[in-house]
Amino acid sequence: MVQQAITNEKSWDFLRENVPFFDYPDKEIERTYYFRWWTFRKHLKRTESGFVITEFLPNVPWAGKFNTISCPGGHHFREGRWLHDPKYLNDYAVFWLRGGGAVRSYSFWIADSIWQQYLVTGNVALAKELLPDLIRNYAAWEKDRLDPNGLFWQIDDRDGMEVSIGGSGYRATINSYMFGDAVAISVFALLSNDAEMSKKFRIKAQNLRELINTKLWDDEAMFYKVAPRVKNPDDPLKLADVREQHGFTPWYFPGIPKPEYRVAWEQLMDPKGFYAPFGPTSAEQRHPKFAVSYQGHECQWNGPSWPFATSITLTALSNLISREKMTDENADVEKLRSAWMETFRIYANSHRIKTDDGRTIPWIDENLNPQTGDWISRTRLKTWRNGTWDAGKGGVERGKDYNHSTFCDLVINELIGFKPMGGEAFMLYPLVSNDIEYFCLDGIKYCNQYITIMYDKTGERYGIGKGLRVYVDGKVVLTAEELPTVPVQVSGMPF
Repeated sequence: MVQQAITNEKSWDFLRENVPFFDYPDKEIERTYYFRWWTFRKHLKRTESGFVITEFLPNVPWAGKFNTISCPGGHHFREGRWLHDPKYLNDYAVFWLRGGGAVRSYSFWIADSIWQQYLVTGNVALAKELLPDLIRNYAAWEKDRLDPNGLFWQIDDRDGMEVSIGGSGYRATINSYMFGDAVAISVFALLSNDAEMSKKFRIKAQNLRELINTKLWDDEAMFYKVAPRVKNPDDPLKLADVREQHGFTPWYFPGIPKPEYRVAWEQLMDPKGFYAPFGPTSAEQRHPKFAVSYQGHECQWNGPSWPFATSITLTALSNLISREKMTDENADVEKLRSAWMETFRIYANSHRIKTDDGRTIPWIDENLNPQTGDWISRTRLKTWRNGTWDAGKGGVERGKDYNHSTFCDLVINELIGFKPMGGEAFMLYPLVSNDIEYFCLDGIKYCNQYITIMYDKTGERYGIGKGLRVYVDGKVVLTAEELPTVPVQVSGMPF
């Protein structure tokens, strides 16, 4: 057993002091929420450089300093920003940029991640302090991964997506990540009173958005795709012939896709596209190279479902739904909401494993068989030297409590719809089903205030009346008989 900063014995005190309480009628979702906080705290590691967050609990040879890996770093920030004590993420941010972390060993949207942290804490001091480091990090990406045609390229393995059908090249992932980082740096520069630097990065973001939409969007397939690198900047790009789930990534960063590109989301619920009972799949199922294999590399992105990608997809779809409502686009928002809710339920219910004695218990691991829910890497690793560690290649416990995705952030930010804005006000737009009977999210620490969001359809669950109530530091700031059907801005100042 690997023990890090917070042991199992200390876990209850840690969770009680650091995470919002969640009450929800779908007990599988509620159970998974608490399970994911239970596993997240296992990955908080105290070092001589402060706290870091790991991906694997056992040491793996491809990790960097303190067994850290940058690939899931963006997810770590999204999830960890809701911890009441900010020291964990503050230390983690400094580690990546100043403490010897291999920040560019994998794709990592670190500036946007620090921005997401700021939106919850309202503390811009850390972002201002790290702004020069973020600018240098961006410049290093440009030096190593930016081609003369203006697009960033990445090896699929360095995107954390080995054995992908579309392969390496100009990927919607890395280009979207760099767009998100450019936007965040532009904002941080503006907050630091550096208008010239802010403009410089705003232009970088605008240029990337244009290239993503004109070069990586396939008008025929109506999807974002990968294109192999070209030698000359004027050479035309040849897009891959496959839709892959990472093509939803541009919606993770609001402002990239054109409104009409939302047609891509029809693939999410299509059984020939990405829909599966334990999905979504990493590649469209209609493609001849789609595979769910128990041979070859144990981590394949040519069909299996990956929590990493599912997290991004669910955040991206929520962004689309919120923006559609805010901009009054003529879209079938309720259909999109239904797709989000079903995908989220599938994701929650996939957090399970059946033990040898027949029990079903909460679990998170690496890749999933999208048809059966089997954790593929774990099954594969059992056959390697009787499941023992094999020259750095595996070990049956390698992926146990795998910290490579979000879930609690999806509950807080999307399902219950608490949208932080970095100040006293916040947006509220729940994606819960319209027939929900009740829910409560209590103790969201937001800019040094504590928020409670409570809904009781009949008034019998909580005994405080029917409908929605939002509290700030124990005082009511919003009441409504029904849940909002459009994003609502809520003042953080009690009446």
